[in-house]
Amino acid sequence: MIQEATMLYLYVETPLHAGTGSGLSAVDLPIQRERITQYPMIQGSGVKGKLRAAATLAAATLALESKKPDWTKEEISAVFGPEKDGAEHAGALIAGDARLLLFPVRSLMGIFAYVTSCDVLSRFVRDLSRGQQDIPWSIPSAGVANEQKALVTQESRVAPDGALVLEEFSFDAERDENVQLIADWIADNAFPREEKSGNSGQDLYTYWREKLRHSLVILPDNDFRDFVVNATEIITRVRIDPETRTVAKGMLWTEEHLPNDTLLYVPIYATHARKRRESQRKDADGLSLSEPFMRAEDVLAKAQTIGKHQHYYLQLGGDETVGRGMVRMHWGKNHAQEGR
Repeated sequence: MIQEATMLYLYVETPLHAGTGSGLSAVDLPIQRERITQYPMIQGSGVKGKLRAAATLAAATLALESKKPDWTKEEISAVFGPEKDGAEHAGALIAGDARLLLFPVRSLMGIFAYVTSCDVLSRFVRDLSRGQQDIPWSIPSAGVANEQKALVTQESRVAPDGALVLEEFSFDAERDENVQLIADWIADNAFPREEKSGNSGQDLYTYWREKLRHSLVILPDNDFRDFVVNATEIITRVRIDPETRTVAKGMLWTEEHLPNDTLLYVPIYATHARKRRESQRKDADGLSLSEPFMRAEDVLAKAQTIGKHQHYYLQLGGDETVGRGMVRMHWGKNHAQEGR
């Protein structure tokens, strides 16, 4: 039974390829997508595996430096589950799929816009509600049925004159106070923060949070789906024959990537650890009782330390050695504490 919940936000900083293997379309290696909506996503098993790898690496690195590690082997086992086959218990941390919240689209004004839709926001609110988190905004309904109308913030710079052009498509833009509330909330609660940026002490993400406040666009659902299906980044990869210095036979392929500045969110849940330990308490017959090795709130608090020694960066998907898939983690709030 789930006792605690929070949200993990992932801000994509280099193109991200979480693939599905060979594709049947013009793209040889497509990204993972939801079957019904075709929205890009990353399966929860991949996210949880990366979190475990990051925790294990941090523990090993600190041990080599003769520093007290953040994680013990027992804690990794309790939070993520034992590694051996036929394990006696499952892990206490539950990672959902990484789902799309904001998608960057090229704009005639303002370089690019962060786009979303009422469908995406509705699912996001539903996922937030499992953590019993209150939000000070509601999902707008005005203009949603109009396929040519987009809702923008009150001080929008991507539609300064009421006309919005995304890629080669134009929309009538309507300023909406509630869209401004949504932009402010996401900027304050979902975007990363970096307090240390050299001698200046400036937050590296101030620019991006301020950009969101004047670049958020809520599109009609169908138009949003068309953009996330057709406006991803397609990268052509080649292998050069070292002798002929030409493309090796059969070594030209295309990969699909989520573009920079995409924002994903991962619902994170925790139960009390299924691993038990003896308690000082005794039952009516004088026998020692057992209690969870870690309680749910401690599981979440421990999980929120992942990435601390790597400035909260995580690598997801393939092509790690060519710099793909670098995301900045930002932990949301839960009952026990306020996240980073």
